[in-house]
Amino acid sequence: MKNLMKYGLGLFVFVAILYVNMQETPLAQSRIKVPPTSDLQVKLSYAPVVREAAPAVVNIYTKRVVRTRTSPFMSDPFFSRFFGGSSAPRERIERSLGSGVIVKAEGIIVTNHHVVDGADEITVSLSDRREFEAEVILMDESTDLAILKIEPSGVPLSVLEFSNSEDVEVGDLVLAIGNPFGVGQSVTSGIVSALARTQVGDDDYQFFIQTDAAVNPGNSGGALVGMDGKLVGINTSIYSRSGGSNGIGFAIPVKMVDFVLNATLNDGEIIRPWFGATGQAVSSEIAESLGFDRPGGVLIDNVYPNSPADRGGLTQGDVVVSIDGEEIFDTQGLKYFIGLGKVGGEIAIEVLSGDDRKKLAIELETAPEVPPRDVTVIEGDNIFEGMRVGNLSPAYAEELGLSMFEKGVVILGIERSSPVRRLNVLRAGDIFENLDDNDVDAVSDLEDILDDVDDEEVSFAVRRAGRLIECDARGRGSYSCQ
Repeated sequence: MKNLMKYGLGLFVFVAILYVNMQETPLAQSRIKVPPTSDLQVKLSYAPVVREAAPAVVNIYTKRVVRTRTSPFMSDPFFSRFFGGSSAPRERIERSLGSGVIVKAEGIIVTNHHVVDGADEITVSLSDRREFEAEVILMDESTDLAILKIEPSGVPLSVLEFSNSEDVEVGDLVLAIGNPFGVGQSVTSGIVSALARTQVGDDDYQFFIQTDAAVNPGNSGGALVGMDGKLVGINTSIYSRSGGSNGIGFAIPVKMVDFVLNATLNDGEIIRPWFGATGQAVSSEIAESLGFDRPGGVLIDNVYPNSPADRGGLTQGDVVVSIDGEEIFDTQGLKYFIGLGKVGGEIAIEVLSGDDRKKLAIELETAPEVPPRDVTVIEGDNIFEGMRVGNLSPAYAEELGLSMFEKGVVILGIERSSPVRRLNVLRAGDIFENLDDNDVDAVSDLEDILDDVDDEEVSFAVRRAGRLIECDARGRGSYSCQ
């Protein structure tokens, strides 16, 4: 009797365990439209995750009108009549494609800047094939992000929630959802291959998630999704020599996406904080010279006077090793985490100063525009007539992609009719050092000197990428430079 009771109890336990396991199987889960809750479920199918995320991923189609020049001979009546044709510019339509992610139910979509850059018409196609015209709310080339708006006309939209970026780890399973090669919405799977990739692309705020999920042309702006069905990043580029996926794709972290989105919706523009210091990554050689056991951090080589970094106590020779608890390995990482800060807010940085380790609180502010840029087109009967110039400041230098430490008058452009253009010496980005042996510190100085200068014989010097170019011009067609 006892044996029978033991057998019955054992059978009951076995059935109970079997029942519980069956509830945890992917087969059982696949009948319920929720993300999987165990690794066992994931092994069979990603379908629950796709059902959750895919409706919020859209296809983006753009058009732009490109005007092409005809041969210059076509403007001549003889050649036009002899060869036929018209001298009027020809127009053609350029089309491109990409992807985007719905992040707000009122029709707010995030995509890449390069997907919609220069577009005259943007069409958004939902996963259910409904199409809407979209308008651009904000374009941010620095992060390669753009925010679009569609009018859903009361039609409910699926929205993709943001994940917690701090929870993303190398080895996590991810899905890339987008519109590769324009074939329609597709899903590929992989893992997070690396975090904090910085030597990628031309963006100012380089800090990417690397994945081996197949990402191809057309996936740009699409979603990188975690196994909880939430957005991990926005797919932005691939590493490829052939134009196809080689298993190395990059995504903008959701933390930067959230920063740009909040700035767009709350302020209408992105106001970036200013740090006021520059540096270089600590290489193996620098680490050895500093007595460090390994490379890492950023060695500060210049601090702008009275900048947030200066007032916070950062000095030349300090090594920044972390910002708000995030380890810093290079200058791109430094710029990224400062860029996530808020103007008027504070960041905590940890630095090595000699043998001391210290923590500093840096109050962030906007870069000052002192002196005002005073953008001016030079007028009058002089060699620089038709040249556009402006005063440099930390704010304007940053806007132009120059060092914040550059000062003086920068050349912004030269009209085709300008006499100095014929000399083929100056170019946009050159900074005046002197004119006719007079220092040029501001646009007003340049204009005052030009009022008194002899146009037939003038000397000037400009700085270009750290190099000084000195010229003597005799008349408007003769010059020598060194």
